[in-house]
Amino acid sequence: MTHPHSEALLRHFADLRDRSHGETAVTRAEKEQLFAATVELLDPVAKEVLDEVNADLLLGTGTVSATGLGSTPDGGLAAIWALSWTEQAEAGINPIAIRAHYGRGFHHPHLSGGTVGEWPLNVFTPEQALAELPTLRAIAAADLHNLVFEADYRIVPATMSEARS
Repeated sequence: MTHPHSEALLRHFADLRDRSHGETAVTRAEKEQLFAATVELLDPVAKEVLDEVNADLLLGTGTVSATGLGSTPDGGLAAIWALSWTEQAEAGINPIAIRAHYGRGFHHPHLSGGTVGEWPLNVFTPEQALAELPTLRAIAAADLHNLVFEADYRIVPATMSEARS
């Protein structure tokens, strides 16, 4: 049995080996079509991860947003899921972000956070999207960790809650 995170890496390495994406996509247009479908598959998973962080660490005070698929300045494509909250905004730092992106010069798409990245993104089925839960959780947790270093621990409402003392 191969673990899901290893399967994702194997799909990534096969893309590089075969100079394709998702076994059949070779042209940029074909790869962009697959990426658009990947963004749709990842949407509920990314929102679930950010909802978890919001509930557990921000005590439900945050707002999850999603850009949907859009163009990047380099002519690539990206989608961003973000979690913002009052303390983060008041500290003048960026929200927690999960970013799926397919840069113009990239062979295939990747995942990153606002302060962390890059992970391979080779998701073609709902099951593969769900298998990305641990990766997306790691991205969100690492992003929040780095944002605390940009400001301080007081941006996390759960650390200031009397219930957590």
